[in-house]
Amino acid sequence: MNSEEILSQVATEVSSCELCELRHSRKKAVPGEGPGNSEIMFIGEGPGFHENEQGRPFVGAAGKFLEELLIKIGLSREEVFITNVVKCRPPGNRDPKPEEVEICTNTYLDRQIQVINPKVIVTLGRFSMGLFRPNAKISNVHGQAIQVQGRLVVPMYHPAAALHQGSLRPVIEGDFVKLTGMIAEGNLRQMEQDEEPESADEPKQLSLF
Repeated sequence: MNSEEILSQVATEVSSCELCELRHSRKKAVPGEGPGNSEIMFIGEGPGFHENEQGRPFVGAAGKFLEELLIKIGLSREEVFITNVVKCRPPGNRDPKPEEVEICTNTYLDRQIQVINPKVIVTLGRFSMGLFRPNAKISNVHGQAIQVQGRLVVPMYHPAAALHQGSLRPVIEGDFVKLTGMIAEGNLRQMEQDEEPESADEPKQLSLF
C-alpha cells in the first residue's frame, strides 16, 4: 500500500477504536489530515469540542490561529499533516491520561509518523512534546530543534495557549518564523543520514539559531 492508503487504513481503525475509555466521549474520532508525503507534521494534544463534532483536527479558535501562523510562513494547512496525540476527545477537555497517550501513540501515531516520514515534527503543547522530550519544560525548550532518529523535532506552545495568555502570541509567532529554515536543515540532515546513518538514537540539540 502507498502512504495515502495506509493513512486511510489508520483513520478507519481510529474511527471504530475501543482500546481505551475515550471511546465513550467520542462523537467523531479525529485521526488527522494532510498529505502522506508532508515535510512537516504537527502533533497537538487531543480533539476539543469542535474537532469532536467535525472529525477534523484544529478547526476551532486554536485551529484558526494555527492557519494564520502557517500563512505567515508561506504554507497552508493542506500542505502539512496535522494530528493529535490522542484521537478522541477527553471528556470535559481534561488532560489525556498516560495510558491513553501510550495506547494511541503505539497503535496509531507511531504508524502515521513512520509512513509520512516528515523532515520536521512540530509538537504543540506539553503532551506531544513529552513523547520526544519527557523531562523538558516547554517554557525552556520551545522553538529549539533537536534531532531524533534522523528528523528534527521542534517543541512549541499549543496555539490555544496564546488565546488564554496573550503574551505568548509573539513567542509562538517567533517560533513559527524559524520553521522554514528548519525544513531546509531537515532536508540537509536527511541527506547526511542517507549517506552515513546515525549510530545512536539519542536526541541531539542543534545549534540552528
